Amino acid sequence: MTKKLKCVLLIDDDKSANFLHKFVINKTGLVENIVDVQSGEEGLEFLRQKEDSKYPKTDLIFLDINMPGMTGWDFLEEYNKLDESLKGKIMIIMLSTSDNPEDKEKASKIGTVHDFLNKPLTVERFTKIVEHFF
Repeated sequence: MTKKLKCVLLIDDDKSANFLHKFVINKTGLVENIVDVQSGEEGLEFLRQKEDSKYPKTDLIFLDINMPGMTGWDFLEEYNKLDESLKGKIMIIMLSTSDNPEDKEKASKIGTVHDFLNKPLTVERFTKIVEHFF
C-alpha cells in the first residue's frame, strides 16, 4: 500500500499548470492537501506560516524554474537558508517546461532537489514518485 502524503506544494506562476497538476494529484487520492502558489516568494511565505503554533508539514514541493521575480533557482537559494524546523522532510522536484540540459544538470547538483521532470505531471508519474520516494 502506498503512503498518503499530508501536503503537496505547487510553486508555478502558470495558473493553468497549477490547476492541471492539482487535478492530476487529486485524481490519485494519495494526498490530503494540495496548496498552489504563483511565486517563489509565496512558497517561502507558506512554509514560514504557523497554524496552531506549528509550521505546515509539506511532504513534497513541485517547483517551476522560470518564473518572474523569484525564479525556481532563487527559491532554492532562499529555501536552503530556512531553519530546519521549517523544512521538515520535504522532497523537492523541479517540474518545468525547460528542455535545457544545463537546467537538469544544475538541478542534479543541488542536494535539496530530488528529481527534474518535464511538464505536465501525469497520474502515472505522480504515483511513481510517491511509490519511489515515500
